[in-house]
Amino acid sequence: MKFLIIRFSSIGDIVLTTPVIRCLKKQKPDAEIHFAAKQSFATIVENNPYIDKVHTLAHSWETLVHELKKENYDYIIDLHHNLRTLRLKKELGISSFPFNKLNIQKWIYTNFKWNLMPDLHIVDRYMKTVESFGIDNDNEGLEYFIPQKDEVKQKDIPASHHAGYIGMVIGAAHNTKKLPVEKLKELSGKIDHPIILLGGKEDNENGEQIAAVDPIRIYNACGKFNLNESADLVRKSKLIITHDTGLMHIAAAFKKKIISVWGNTVPEFGMYPYYGKFQISNFKFEINGLRCRPCSKIGYAKCPRGHFKCMRQISMDAIADIARQFLK
Repeated sequence: MKFLIIRFSSIGDIVLTTPVIRCLKKQKPDAEIHFAAKQSFATIVENNPYIDKVHTLAHSWETLVHELKKENYDYIIDLHHNLRTLRLKKELGISSFPFNKLNIQKWIYTNFKWNLMPDLHIVDRYMKTVESFGIDNDNEGLEYFIPQKDEVKQKDIPASHHAGYIGMVIGAAHNTKKLPVEKLKELSGKIDHPIILLGGKEDNENGEQIAAVDPIRIYNACGKFNLNESADLVRKSKLIITHDTGLMHIAAAFKKKIISVWGNTVPEFGMYPYYGKFQISNFKFEINGLRCRPCSKIGYAKCPRGHFKCMRQISMDAIADIARQFLK
């Protein structure tokens, strides 16, 4: 059997597909598995040993369709399930198994604050797409594969961090998923331990402001490393403090202790840290009881109400206390 798994974006969503890929390949060893993703996210799957071939969507939709038509797939596992994948499946004309995005339930939750979401992680919803093939969840959790060339050498980080550090993810796709810079500066000042700030190039300026709290103890790595290298910094950390973002799921893939901070999104959407059968210490910080939360399943550039209570009311003392407990 030949399978095409589709998940075009983004970092966390693709990492969350890894149990499906692994279980399908290990439980159907003769299956050939291909994966389709946007070119900018291909690095997440191109080193996965359970994937036989990666197809990328770059500038030309027609080129991707032409390439996929030549493969003669038996089945499509659609883990994205949007208008683009519907169009692709129509053009390929192959039997497909889409996952349920629960968009209606999410719309009701964000608009009326009625939580009709099932108590089910998105990984388990992904796994339902392959149940008809007799595939079971092995509960081994997520995976992330880093090629040797992208492993961070000790000399690439300050000597002050060689004995160990906390990874603090300061970025996110939307501002309403991020702690304000002044809150991150406050938190960094309360944690008496080496910290490496993680994020993209767009987070570097904020990282410089946070690192200025203690330039020796806090190292701003935002934008200085590629995704695989940032993942390796996550892998080598003692603990990860993070927003609801892709590096949170990469941290879960490496079975790291995680302190996650939730703003406009909520863990009930089913995308909290996933460890499978492993019991790993993790703690979720969120402000419950706000009538405006969740305000979006994704996020906004700024708080629609203007007060941003979901992040501003989170106690940095409480996060620092949990971090100290986890480090013990």
